[in-house]
Amino acid sequence: MISTEPVILKLGGSVITDKGADEGIVREADLLRIAKEVSEFRGKMIIVHGAGSFGHTHAKNYGLDRKFDPEGVIITHESVKKLASTVVGALNHFGVRAVAVHPICCTVCRNGRIESMYLDNIKLMLEKGFVPVLHGDVVMDLELGACVLSGDQIVPYLAKELGITRLGLGSAEDGVLDKDGKSVPEITPEKFENFKHYIRGSGSTDVTGGMLGKVQELLELSKTSSITSYIFNAGKEDNVYRFLNGESIGTRISPDKRV
Repeated sequence: MISTEPVILKLGGSVITDKGADEGIVREADLLRIAKEVSEFRGKMIIVHGAGSFGHTHAKNYGLDRKFDPEGVIITHESVKKLASTVVGALNHFGVRAVAVHPICCTVCRNGRIESMYLDNIKLMLEKGFVPVLHGDVVMDLELGACVLSGDQIVPYLAKELGITRLGLGSAEDGVLDKDGKSVPEITPEKFENFKHYIRGSGSTDVTGGMLGKVQELLELSKTSSITSYIFNAGKEDNVYRFLNGESIGTRISPDKRV
């Protein structure tokens, strides 16, 4: 299936790394399986991946969510850059033509939110058949000096700025889970109030808000742009391929129905 519209695929840090580890450990078998599934998609796409055990541990140790620390910024960035290189290597192994785009080089935040991001290179990459790969990173911040920028914030920003209407977050869960641990088929801004207290943060070291943070970013996007997105389990075989090829899987995050 060839899609003319680019797709955004986010790969959660908990899927491609052992997020509970103190040092960065890649889940190699999962990464290679996902890279193979991605290689079978014939359309344009942007991939964004989480930092997992590569970024969050350092960011927490240096307190980067609370203060500016130049050494912490460098060590955290070098760590996530190493993960990005591994992800890009796996994708290129299967012929994906992936190129790493480090957010620290093209993004400025203000108080932890994206103020501006240089996108002309990404537009050209898509035009010429490359797959830009962005990731959670530390970036410069006009107020804080530097801040931790989650891939969960990058995804909706790119979707809105580039007019991309299909995006999916591949997580380690079957979607957003209710109090019984079952996947919720759909969340709208209206429905969200009813069960937001069931949605957990992250079970491991995560300075960016875990599942609750993901849902809130995507709901905000649905309110301002009418974009529908999906949170699904990328740890299960074929799910990434199914999402890329147009299937509705996992939890759908949709705008409220217009009356």
